[in-house]
Amino acid sequence: MREPIRQYALELGFDVCRFTSAVPPESALRFQRWLADGKNGEMAYLQRNAEKRVDPQCVLPGAATIVTLAASYATARSCECMIPGRASAQLEGADSKLDSQRSQRNRPTGIVARYARFTDYHQVLEDRLKDLVKYIGRVGGVGARSLGYVDTGPFLERDIAQRAGLGFVGKHTNLINRRLGNWFFIAEVITTLQLQEDLPEKNRCGSCTRCITACPTAAITAPFQLDARRCISYLTIELKGSIPVELRAAIGNRIFGCDDCLVVCPWNRFARESNLMKQHARPELAEPDLIELLALDDEGFQRCFAGTPILRIRRRGLLRNVCVALGNTGAVAALPALQQAAKEPDTLIAEHARWATEQIEKRTEETSSAS
Repeated sequence: MREPIRQYALELGFDVCRFTSAVPPESALRFQRWLADGKNGEMAYLQRNAEKRVDPQCVLPGAATIVTLAASYATARSCECMIPGRASAQLEGADSKLDSQRSQRNRPTGIVARYARFTDYHQVLEDRLKDLVKYIGRVGGVGARSLGYVDTGPFLERDIAQRAGLGFVGKHTNLINRRLGNWFFIAEVITTLQLQEDLPEKNRCGSCTRCITACPTAAITAPFQLDARRCISYLTIELKGSIPVELRAAIGNRIFGCDDCLVVCPWNRFARESNLMKQHARPELAEPDLIELLALDDEGFQRCFAGTPILRIRRRGLLRNVCVALGNTGAVAALPALQQAAKEPDTLIAEHARWATEQIEKRTEETSSAS
């Protein structure tokens, strides 16, 4: 039954399909220590469902197998830039060139993590995952039970995926696939159906430490160890309150997530574009105009980001991030928009707008003094 399931998953658009048992992952104890140290920050949901994450039987009693799936979100442009030894410079250089062109017109732009430059992947993958669950039910026969999750299940999914051979957990704590690099989504089907396991993947990072060096906020505290409280993805997405002042400068013009540790990984030279996500690309999200974003009201925010992952941080979260990005990269032309944002009833937006205004005024004064 395993190979027909794998083939059907590929026909649905997934790039890789692997199988492993539903026994608890070996990393369960490390995860519990990580939580005990508070490195999950405000992500309280990780603590609430910790019992399920360390034991798949708590998710689906009688579970025997976990089907792990990958769907690439690499784009043609990113794949073209993945030249050995030049991946980081080329890819980020291309982004910098675009930012420079917009800045010359006094229109600073922001950076959105690559995975969010599409229709929300939950929407794209969930229907296909439901089809796969139904198919597994048909081939499994009466009594077989299955549940599918797209980055929403209470699993230590990267460790389970490594055990299934889907990839290996890199020093940045993200999953790396030898054929897809870093650019892919993960999904799972947990089932009571007993299926033969695939061989696990071994770690292939070697002596490389590019991801650790690349992290702007030193969130990767040691190989395979992440303090989420310092991670820009956490700060711009998961954190609901004020971004710590001491970390704001390191955020640069990133307004939703961060790819720096992923971009520099040399395994990206094997990345390839997926037909599945390609048709759901939202190219207008690649370099959004920061001043235009700052002018969005609630209705405009909903209209602009409907159906994208950005919707989850709401207007107040996005405008908070936009203010930080303008504080780091904006010029005098951004001051009127920031001064207006400083009058916002939402104190979170107003405080970050005042901070950004101070940063721009300080840079302007320093430039005037130097000249």
